[in-house]
Amino acid sequence: MSLKLAIVGGGSTYTPELVDGFARLRDSLPIGELVLIDPAAERLELIGALARRIFAKQGHPGTVTTSTDLDAAVAGADAVLLQLRVGGQAARNQDETWPLECGCVGQETTGAGGLAKALRTVPVVLDIAERVRRANPDAWIVDFTNPVGIVTRALQTAGHKAVGLCNVAIGFQRKFAAHLGVAPELVRLDHVGLNHLTWERGVTLLDAPGAAGGREVLPELLAGFGKEIAEDLHLPLPVIQQLGVVPSYYLRYFYQHDTVVAELREQGSRAAQVAAIEQELLTLYADPALDTKPELLGKRGGAFYSEAAVQLIAALLGTGGGSDVQVVNTRNDGMLPFLPDDAVIEVPAVVDAAGVRPLPQRPVEPLYAGLIAHVTGYEQLALEAALKGGRERVFSALLAHPLVGQLDLAEQLTDRLLAHNRQYLAWA
Repeated sequence: MSLKLAIVGGGSTYTPELVDGFARLRDSLPIGELVLIDPAAERLELIGALARRIFAKQGHPGTVTTSTDLDAAVAGADAVLLQLRVGGQAARNQDETWPLECGCVGQETTGAGGLAKALRTVPVVLDIAERVRRANPDAWIVDFTNPVGIVTRALQTAGHKAVGLCNVAIGFQRKFAAHLGVAPELVRLDHVGLNHLTWERGVTLLDAPGAAGGREVLPELLAGFGKEIAEDLHLPLPVIQQLGVVPSYYLRYFYQHDTVVAELREQGSRAAQVAAIEQELLTLYADPALDTKPELLGKRGGAFYSEAAVQLIAALLGTGGGSDVQVVNTRNDGMLPFLPDDAVIEVPAVVDAAGVRPLPQRPVEPLYAGLIAHVTGYEQLALEAALKGGRERVFSALLAHPLVGQLDLAEQLTDRLLAHNRQYLAWA
């Protein structure tokens, strides 16, 4: 079997991370053609040339092509990966800046900045997905584009074969495995929540990859490596010990909101840091002697995404040797009974050529279920605002968000969001 994969947003400085994973793990995912799609032709050719050198360096037999023509490029693709950023790093910098003027977290996926990104992104992604469906209705769409939960819900609501992927879970799996001194395949997570709003409620050490049963080791991890885990999350160790779970680092925006706001005001936006890294990366990529992903790329973010992507796509396309259990973003369908069926949750699921089936979940503790339900309500309103537009819908979504939730604050944030994003919103 020889597959065709397409990456929309292939001109991203992050693409070489994916290409490196595709090259290393080619036995699981036999790619015949990898097509990189991006409207930025000059940057696309730069990334494409490096991708070809990476494939050649690692002896990958597949070809790498580039295209600015989406419709032609996705024709015949078995899977299409979405990793686009509407407005680029400049829009991200705004998302991370103007909420701080109102005393709110400035972040590209959480709070008011996350809503702005959703409003810009959902219509563009739905247009791309419809064109993919016309070109090949059997193609899977794998969404890396943030906010992953809202974007995946938009895709699935529109009837697309779509699944969302984040690197938080695989990051925890790899770090826990390192602490335990075992292979990552022997670590299975009890991971529950929404994208960027998850908790590890358990960690099972398996006797063999894919084996049933296993031994619960989360208390052991917290006892032996709590300090390292807390430092990695930038959360106080006593909080993690009291909870008895490992929250996603995004929970810090909720658990220590005011502290984070103070830090962001002092440090400046992450977008500015990433933009500087990207310029350095582009200079490195232009070197015709470079045929590996540079170490600097690790500072760009997205660790282990390529491994997660290969595992997911290989399972979906039937090249990975059968079904696999992976943490993905997919339709709830009753797994969390306190949420609507069409909500998108982030949980372990059985993934194979028949699709994605979330595993049954034990009851979610009220401390987590309450916040999950609250943010799900916001996400539903955010999607309605992205699909239908209107200032009142934007205001309602902000008022519903647990990091906003006040009339005056929602009004201020609505005004700023629209002022900074009018050029991207057809209805504004």
